[in-house]
Amino acid sequence: MPIHTISVEEFLQWVAAGHLPVIDVRSPAEFNHAHVPGAHHLPLFSDEQRAIVGTIYHREGKQAAIRAGLDFFGPKMRNITEQAESILKKYHPDQQSVCLYCWRGGMRSKAIAWLLDLMGYSVYLLQGGYKAFRNAVLQGFSRPLPIRLMGGYTGSGKTRMLHKLREQGIPVISLEDLAHHRGSAFGDLGMPLQPTQEMFENLLATEIFRLLQHPGIRETGIWMEDESQRIGDLVIPPALWQQMRKAPLYFLEVPFEQRLQQIVAEYGIYDRGLIEAAILRISKRLGGAATQQALDYLHARQIKACFEILLHYYDKLYLKSLHQRDPSVPVHPIPVENASEQHIIACLKQAGVSWFS
Repeated sequence: MPIHTISVEEFLQWVAAGHLPVIDVRSPAEFNHAHVPGAHHLPLFSDEQRAIVGTIYHREGKQAAIRAGLDFFGPKMRNITEQAESILKKYHPDQQSVCLYCWRGGMRSKAIAWLLDLMGYSVYLLQGGYKAFRNAVLQGFSRPLPIRLMGGYTGSGKTRMLHKLREQGIPVISLEDLAHHRGSAFGDLGMPLQPTQEMFENLLATEIFRLLQHPGIRETGIWMEDESQRIGDLVIPPALWQQMRKAPLYFLEVPFEQRLQQIVAEYGIYDRGLIEAAILRISKRLGGAATQQALDYLHARQIKACFEILLHYYDKLYLKSLHQRDPSVPVHPIPVENASEQHIIACLKQAGVSWFS
């Protein structure tokens, strides 16, 4: 069968639709740093082998590098075909087509494409490789997006409401889910390690591209949480961040006591040492007296009193952020008597957000 080359635009559509299994043939270090979301890993070279081949290429030229690469590739060929077969069968028992990429669509992906073509598979190569994908990712954040923001002070249930919107079939991007962080000094509690910045951008861009295929996207918009630009160690890409700052904001006005109860229920379950470490991370901004008082309450196991101090602090931060918004950008206050999902849904409907069933 012929080996096909596909453009990055077509590749993005296939990734969004799950059209074909995608295999990344780069080295483990390259893949672990960042890759196309959902891609399977089938490296042609180990990290050490890649370094050797690269050194020979720069010192002796392309042909010498190819000969060195064949020394590593030859003994692996059977194992590579078996791994590829396993990947394809997991995708579908009768799967016979696969898409490959390496860094620039060069020798590594072409070598494995030749081998899989020899085995009778239909092979597609990403033109320009991962580098082309990354360029598309970065350019995509400048694309005009119909963003709508779910806002509210800490503990308002914004993330839960985004999940509820998603259940109703509304396009949603949960930045906190993608970043593995809730966006505060306490945001890493109970969360897996954050991805690299590059991987976060890849996840975000492919999710945006997938949602743009949603019918009626202009009417529903893409809903996101009103976040600060930094989420833990990660940063929302500047082009996207600027669009978020200009997007209409639906602000949930949940009473303080309701929010405090939610925060106690959500964070009070964690180890006291972890909570103390989080408090100390914000001690300079919180102030010496407030920090000591919060720690005293924590050590006395008066969790509600401790979190009340912290919630006042985060309310001031969010209020400052609200005042920094462009006054021409619409803010829709949504008065909410309690933070239950059903009550918030009713309030959103009343405010004109009518896509809930």
